[in-house]
Amino acid sequence: MSAGRAAAGIAIRAARAGEEAELTELAIRSKGHWGYDEAFLARSRTALTVRPEHLERWIVRVAERDGAVVGVAAVDPRAAELELLFVEPAAIGTGAGRALLRDALDRAREAGLAELTIESDPDAEPFYLAHGAEPVGTRISSATGRELPLLRISTRVRSSSA
Repeated sequence: MSAGRAAAGIAIRAARAGEEAELTELAIRSKGHWGYDEAFLARSRTALTVRPEHLERWIVRVAERDGAVVGVAAVDPRAAELELLFVEPAAIGTGAGRALLRDALDRAREAGLAELTIESDPDAEPFYLAHGAEPVGTRISSATGRELPLLRISTRVRSSSA
């Protein structure tokens, strides 16, 4: 898959300076889709906030459909970790998440990474497992104190086609 092109009319591009607040709110809406209450989302906000320094240190990518932002993903190449992968609730199940994951794996591989670690939300774990991730343990969330699934995925894994 070439840069900027993805399945189902989704285009992937680099995040732009000035989009941080929009991408943060998208992440919070996406997290809220799974039924978390406002107090939990407030505790999660710090971990879901996209900051200007993230655009400098991470590989932050945006999914668009018809010019509208429908998802965000971020890879921290220093930590070899998928830091973010969130899709607008209305776009869940449309291929946006799969396109973002594929792009994140491609970008990580281009950065010289053989695999990525994913601290997964329990509701997102089946998505990652279906796309080739493997469980490697758990990690306590610094934002919420919850025990979260810890996964690893090869940057050479190709998720199923659309």
